[in-house]
Amino acid sequence: MRGQPLHPLTIPNLVGYVRLAGIPVFLYLALSSGDGRTAAAAIVYLAIAGSDYLDGFLARATGQYSRMGALLDPLVDRLTVLAGVVVCWKFELLPRWALAVLAARELATLVVAQAGLRRGLDLEINWVGRWSVWLTMGGIFLAMVTAAWIAPAMFFAGLVGSLLASLLYVRTGLAELHRK
Repeated sequence: MRGQPLHPLTIPNLVGYVRLAGIPVFLYLALSSGDGRTAAAAIVYLAIAGSDYLDGFLARATGQYSRMGALLDPLVDRLTVLAGVVVCWKFELLPRWALAVLAARELATLVVAQAGLRRGLDLEINWVGRWSVWLTMGGIFLAMVTAAWIAPAMFFAGLVGSLLASLLYVRTGLAELHRK
């Protein structure tokens, strides 16, 4: 989407803005609870995570693609995951070492993506990354609603996929840099 206008006011971008605005609401509800397992916080997190697909669907359905949307969606995804990490860390809902690895990966992704944008790279989200973010957010959500084995299993699958996606992004980015 390099060279495309930002077009910040589109229907899909409005979904992204609402998702972004929901993150502090989620954090407030979850962090002010006694154990991180409140229905209200879990519902808000599920709405933010679950609507991840909606903005892309609306962009395709309405033809309202924008550079802002291409930048906003992955940013909101990273911030959603990081917000979930904060809650899971505080209440020890998932293993802290794994949360630290995921947080480092998410922060590195934000920094590297910004550096790539400055250099004019136009990296597309890969399918491993798409599936991994869903697994990761799903694992975080489940950790907030149940202590069952499925939450860490889903989370670890998402973590492994996220790390693999990162390697694929680095490979693609380096190849694109060499072409320039």
